[in-house]
Amino acid sequence: MLGIGTGAHQELRHGIFAAVICAGLMLPGAATAQQIIVVVNGEPITALDIEQRSKLDQLSTHKVPTRQEVLEELINDVLKVKEAKKWTLEYSDSEIDSAYGNMASRMRLTPDQLTQLLAKSGVKAETLKRRIRADMVWPALVRGRFQASLQIGEKDLLTIPDAKADETVGYDYILRPILLIIPSGSGEGAIAARRRDAESLRGRFESCDEGLSFARALKDVAVREQMVRSSADLPPALRKVLDDTEQGKLTPPEATKLGIEMFAVCSKKPSAADNTPGKRKARETIAAERYEQRSKLYLEEVRRGAYCEPASVCQPPVVQATAR
Repeated sequence: MLGIGTGAHQELRHGIFAAVICAGLMLPGAATAQQIIVVVNGEPITALDIEQRSKLDQLSTHKVPTRQEVLEELINDVLKVKEAKKWTLEYSDSEIDSAYGNMASRMRLTPDQLTQLLAKSGVKAETLKRRIRADMVWPALVRGRFQASLQIGEKDLLTIPDAKADETVGYDYILRPILLIIPSGSGEGAIAARRRDAESLRGRFESCDEGLSFARALKDVAVREQMVRSSADLPPALRKVLDDTEQGKLTPPEATKLGIEMFAVCSKKPSAADNTPGKRKARETIAAERYEQRSKLYLEEVRRGAYCEPASVCQPPVVQATAR
């Protein structure tokens, strides 16, 4: 113990808070710096931070958050990043930029277009990147530190009704995609003709050994590398298509951007008993629940040990017990 009393702790916290404000006053943009609302482990959260996060939340949820909700988010994000840094878990700016780019790509935008879209709502790109950083480091930290307690055994699955009642037979597939290429800009007639070609190939396809060689010899047909899939990983509609297709046969043709595509089912073997769709779903349910519980307890622990000014803001929010 360092022998520092409660009064000394308070003086230290007040000193840090005052130092941060003074430093802000000495920098350009002092008007914004003076609007420091709280200091969390030495890092200030300003009124501008709250305004920016509020706009971002409203943009993503289509709801107007309360000021306290936004402040809680910002405090949590600061503590998550600082706690991860304490355990030497950090992401570089380039990695955050890459995640930002991936988010833009999922929205069918470029990073610059996403930045422009945010700007129209008054949100800076850095505001989103700040949230991305916290969202990346925290799950990695929780799963890394508490890996053992997050593992799921066969006995755990028995607590989930879907897993106990699941008698679905899962399959592990080896598939070969076959694409009948259609030139860009082709009309409906060309597409219909290509679909007939696909149906003809499907009717003659009896096995992967002979059928793939035959398909490769056809004009404007691409046979792609094999892929391995488990029915437990597939959406129900695609799972049914593959379940209904015999081994050595082709799935029904589907139109894509590049042409007409089918899948050759080259292998179809029952999955292990613990890899059925019901048990996979049960695992995901338990894993999500355990992670949320552990994450919540860990964050509460971090908040209790944080240094804040005002000191009360870092304490975990009090959740009133529901009457039984």
